[in-house]
Amino acid sequence: QVQLVESGGGSVQAGGSLRLSCAASGLTFSSYAMGWSRQAPGKEREFVAIISESGRSTDYADSVKGRFTISRDNAKNTVHLQMNNLKPEDTAAYYCASSSLFTRVTRWYNYWGQGTQVTVSS
Repeated sequence: QVQLVESGGGSVQAGGSLRLSCAASGLTFSSYAMGWSRQAPGKEREFVAIISESGRSTDYADSVKGRFTISRDNAKNTVHLQMNNLKPEDTAAYYCASSSLFTRVTRWYNYWGQGTQVTVSS
């Protein structure tokens, strides 16, 4: 049974930082690209970042490029999202997901976590 469990969400003021983590089990972690997506109230889920199986390649949504950094530790089956200079528009539920493809197309992702809430106040 595949499980992806996010942690690290919370409330922070604009300009602050948070580090999200996602612990994976039940899958061959190093065989999957890992992505982060987010969904704000009343909006569709949107791509945030993805990292390749080896960690050598990454891709970011334009809205977070230069502020967010995705990383992974294949020895610990974890993926992280370091979020700096947070803005109120970053407020959303954040989800990690595994993907057989290195893609921004989130509907192609295989497995999803339950999400962790990030709230940024101005």
